[in-house]
Amino acid sequence: HVQLVESGGGSAQAGGSLTLSCVVYGSPWHCYRMGWFRLAPGKDREAVAEIDPRYSLTSYAESVSGRFTVSKASAKDTVHLQMNSLKIEDTAMYFCAAAPGCGGSSASWRTTDYRLWGHGTQVTVS
Repeated sequence: HVQLVESGGGSAQAGGSLTLSCVVYGSPWHCYRMGWFRLAPGKDREAVAEIDPRYSLTSYAESVSGRFTVSKASAKDTVHLQMNSLKIEDTAMYFCAAAPGCGGSSASWRTTDYRLWGHGTQVTVS
């Protein structure tokens, strides 16, 4: 049974930091890309950060570029999202997701590629 489980959400003050983690249980595909998305009330879902671990490719939303870092942990099937210089507008439910396949330019990545989703973890910045 494949499952994505996020952790690390919580509350932080503006300017502070939080680290989110996502563990993929079940290794759904031989190679896959991971992404972090967020959903805030009244806003559309936003792709925050994505990573192709095999080729060390990453992509970030303009709203978080320079503040957030997505990385693959040493533990297999785990990715982190380090969030620094948090802003009130970063408040949202954060989800991790997995898309089959690796390689290709990050410009070709699409949210619709993602087939597996976690249940989310809340981040509140005040």
